[in-house]
Amino acid sequence: MSKESSALLKQVPLFARLGDKHLQAIARSARELKYPAGTPIVKEGEQSNVGFFLILEGQVEVRRGDQVLAKLGSGQFFGEMAVLDGQPRSADVLAVSDTTCLGLTSWDIKALTTTYPDIAMGIISELARRLRQTSMRLSE
Repeated sequence: MSKESSALLKQVPLFARLGDKHLQAIARSARELKYPAGTPIVKEGEQSNVGFFLILEGQVEVRRGDQVLAKLGSGQFFGEMAVLDGQPRSADVLAVSDTTCLGLTSWDIKALTTTYPDIAMGIISELARRLRQTSMRLSE
């Protein structure tokens, strides 16, 4: 991904508060990945070199078996759990429309979060939000 892509990253809530230096570091570390509609991106139980995915455009479904756990679109991300705990994937993720993601390897995201703690705080905030949503759904 080019340095010009840092402007696109700035529009993503996770990275919106980061400065140009941070955004350029992310853009240098990442690569663009394209998935046609119907393509599995990750599969439950697998390990993968690309650990973290940021959806630039398109839509994905997070599934476990036949159950849709979440629908994610532009500006949202997945794969952070595998990066943080090193465990196999906890669900399938399927592109439901043509989807372009920004992919970061586990070692890239660990280096970025160590160097730029604001990135880590953004991921932690989103994880907390998702945990609250899941907890509320389970209590209904």
